Amino acid sequence: MMSQNADHVLTTAPAIAVVDDDESIRRALYRLLRSDGLASATFASAHEFLEAHRRQHFVCVILDVYMGRMSGLDLAERMASEGISLPIVLITAHDDERIRERAQGVGVSAYLRKPVDSQVLLDAVRRAAGIDAPPAVPSGA
Repeated sequence: MMSQNADHVLTTAPAIAVVDDDESIRRALYRLLRSDGLASATFASAHEFLEAHRRQHFVCVILDVYMGRMSGLDLAERMASEGISLPIVLITAHDDERIRERAQGVGVSAYLRKPVDSQVLLDAVRRAAGIDAPPAVPSGA
């Protein structure tokens, strides 16, 4: 069941899913992705994402490691066990070897530590999703 204050936006275009229990992080990532021309949908929990995944096509998912009932790593493992094959960009504020090992075990496309540099995140998402970078705007244009 989706929370009443969920701020996700389902689209018909392939989108990047953002799963983070921190509303300010979700909004910031949504704005960042949108500013780079990428469609996205945000989810406050792993369960909201799993429900939406049945109706929406995603090309990549950005997961926070530490969330409420189901962590980002738990979600990644569940996706693998259910045959949900999506590139995963994992972000965490609490980096340690155990987390990195679990992330490698589920084959995350990128493992980034918070605070995440915006361009590094965008590059990781584009690489993971197989999306070409937008053309550069010449300086002075």
